[in-house]
Amino acid sequence: ERMEAEMQQQIIRETFLLLSKREDSVCNFLEGGTLIGGSDFRLVYRHYATLYFVFCVDSSESELGILDLIQVLVETLDRCFENVCELDLIFHMDKVHYILQEIVMGGMVVETNQTEILTHIEAQQQIEKKEAGVFGSMGPKNISMGGAPARALSAAKSMAPNVNLPKLADLQNISLPSFKKL
Repeated sequence: ERMEAEMQQQIIRETFLLLSKREDSVCNFLEGGTLIGGSDFRLVYRHYATLYFVFCVDSSESELGILDLIQVLVETLDRCFENVCELDLIFHMDKVHYILQEIVMGGMVVETNQTEILTHIEAQQQIEKKEAGVFGSMGPKNISMGGAPARALSAAKSMAPNVNLPKLADLQNISLPSFKKL
């Protein structure tokens, strides 16, 4: 079920208020707030430096299992981002989501073996590099365009196979306009 953005923000505020006033020496589990569902749900969290990792789970989940899951997630993020920080999470949200999806899918934990998770992440990065390699740099200006042009041409070719589209190598020689002030 999808929640409205305002309700999501209220839940985040309530969760922050519940967690921020707790001492670091207390238990990492607490009953969910009124917006989350009260005693039917628990917040399981870990505090690392300036980051809080919070999972909201129902009462049937093992709190210790979720703490272990958080540890696996944080260690994996740390390996992928080399000492993860807030900026990594903000500017690489797609990669964070991909990592989380390797661990949890459809609300079920599917993988906790860090080696296996990292293997899948590295395979995904190789695919991304392969796609980006076609257009990694364009001429002397080194304009990075990722794999988007290659995917766009591939999609266009599959939609209209009889149309003569330019080759990717020909596109690298296109001169871009200069935007210098006159």
